[in-house]
Amino acid sequence: MKNKHFWKLEYSITLITIFAITLLLVPTSIQSTVQAQFITRWKDCYNRISYMKDVISKQEQSDILKSFKRAKTEEEREHIIINLIKPYFRLKEDKFPKHYHPRYLNKKRVKKSDLYYFSDIYYTDNKMIVGIKDIDEGEEPMFMMMFDINGMLLPNTWGKDIYGAKIYKDRVEAFGQAKTLDEMRQDCSPEGSGISCSYYYRIGGYFVD
Repeated sequence: MKNKHFWKLEYSITLITIFAITLLLVPTSIQSTVQAQFITRWKDCYNRISYMKDVISKQEQSDILKSFKRAKTEEEREHIIINLIKPYFRLKEDKFPKHYHPRYLNKKRVKKSDLYYFSDIYYTDNKMIVGIKDIDEGEEPMFMMMFDINGMLLPNTWGKDIYGAKIYKDRVEAFGQAKTLDEMRQDCSPEGSGISCSYYYRIGGYFVD
């Protein structure tokens, strides 16, 4: 009788332990799955940017570049960029309201003075947020783009649901491409900014939960 009671107690403890471990692992598993989906969608965005650049190069690239040079104001240049991007990302006409506050992976807020702050942001048809940053004429790249994969939904964090790329006259580069592998790995960690994750994940880098 004692043995039977002891067996039941041991069995109950085992079940409770398994249940507790499951509760601990499930949130991590879900988070990993969501992160993997973000990365997959970012890779799709990058492919579309690259395709857009290839189409421009194969068609009338010179006319587009000339129109950039002829533009006299930042508004004109932005208008050219928007018309260039719109067919590939189905941007909404109006700019997104200013209550969007992204953060870096180390939880620091992106400041207006930062290179990776985007003041011109738009919704797409599928609720993704796309940011566009014009670069002054004569500098490289022509412009930069950022993508918040799930829009206004959290975490709104670089390296988690936000990624970006630089668009040059002759190529596209994901943020972080110029860094070494060790530098990317460090930046794409809880202590880093998360900016380099844009390229790090493209080349198969692993993410930290």
